[in-house]
Amino acid sequence: MNSIIGTYECKADAKGRLLVPSGLKKQLSPVLQKGFVLRRSVFQKCLELYPIDEWNAVMSKVNTLNRFKKKNNDFIRRFTAGVKIVEVDAAGRLLIPKDLIAFSQIKKNVVMASAVSIIEIWDKNLYEKAIDDATGDFADLAEEVMGQDDLDYGVS
Repeated sequence: MNSIIGTYECKADAKGRLLVPSGLKKQLSPVLQKGFVLRRSVFQKCLELYPIDEWNAVMSKVNTLNRFKKKNNDFIRRFTAGVKIVEVDAAGRLLIPKDLIAFSQIKKNVVMASAVSIIEIWDKNLYEKAIDDATGDFADLAEEVMGQDDLDYGVS
């Protein structure tokens, strides 16, 4: 799957259902029928929505870890904690399970933000705080991560 583009605002109803914004749904149309995996983020209080093929690619890497090493077993257990298979229903809604709603502190206003080939799902207030907190450090971070002279990112 190609990169997903955009940041979309939507609302969660009392049952934890999100109406997937049309611009996002259009990008996801090739994978809507296959389903998704929803999991807790490692670094933030948000959720990560993986198209099933993306999830399978990640799990292929995880599956190469030696399970006879405690550190690897602990990682696998925590990485897969709370993982759920989810689908977009005929009405274009995505149901977020209650345990993942609690983890991500999603209330009503939600942001669905692209993160290359996955989608982060945030409570809007937490998303804006995370973006604001990172603003001051972003220039340094961008230089450190992307500013290496020996890599060609196709940017002139």
